[in-house]
Amino acid sequence: MSRMVGTVSRGLRAPIIRSGDDLVEIVTNSVLEAAADADDGFSIRDRDVVAVTEAIVARSQGNYATVDNIAADVRAKLGGGTVGVVFPILSRNRFAICLRGIAKGAEKIVLQLSYPSDEVGNHLVSLDDLDGHGVDPYRDVLTLEQYRQMFGYEKHTFTGVDYVDYYQELIRDSGAQVEVVFANDPRAILGYTKDVLCCDIHTRARTKRLLKAAGGQRVLGLDDIMTAPIDGSGYNEKYCLLGSNKSTEDQV
Repeated sequence: MSRMVGTVSRGLRAPIIRSGDDLVEIVTNSVLEAAADADDGFSIRDRDVVAVTEAIVARSQGNYATVDNIAADVRAKLGGGTVGVVFPILSRNRFAICLRGIAKGAEKIVLQLSYPSDEVGNHLVSLDDLDGHGVDPYRDVLTLEQYRQMFGYEKHTFTGVDYVDYYQELIRDSGAQVEVVFANDPRAILGYTKDVLCCDIHTRARTKRLLKAAGGQRVLGLDDIMTAPIDGSGYNEKYCLLGSNKSTEDQV
């Protein structure tokens, strides 16, 4: 008889991970104890995969960076003047603390948001609203004033946050001026500044390529920030700020 059950995925509970913990031992024991559980146990087979999140790896390593660490690296690599921040995701946990550090490392942030949603599907406006106002997201570049006139103060469906307003205030509170523009062509940012931080994840290589070919001078991505320790901070040579998570209000 042919095999009828496909891939089975389980979430396992483990102890709270702290800096210096032996992650290999904790993960191994957690899997073995879960498998042996009298009520919810399971068999461990060849080719099974155990996955752990990047967050608990960073915690066990004590791999943290502060807002000031990020600011120092951004200032050194992008000059500390006007910095274009292109295509960030809309997230309080995944990007907001990074944005605070970026803003502290610049005099002004020009924030370019993709629309109607970010790259992971968090919506600013609906497609119906775009249609109703005759907006073509592939071609049209909107100022903040145009965006507000057409769409008002939209809040995220699940979080209840107006991310446009939230990111603006966060940047101002970090000591930088802010200007917001809505466009899906990354090259729109070059009308404001030639120093750009590409904050998209999956499309970052293409975004960098387009900007450099169009005359961008200092064009970096989140994978270029925190490549080395700043004042003894944590870092990652390959992924850098990609995949970082909020630890505290001042640290990722």
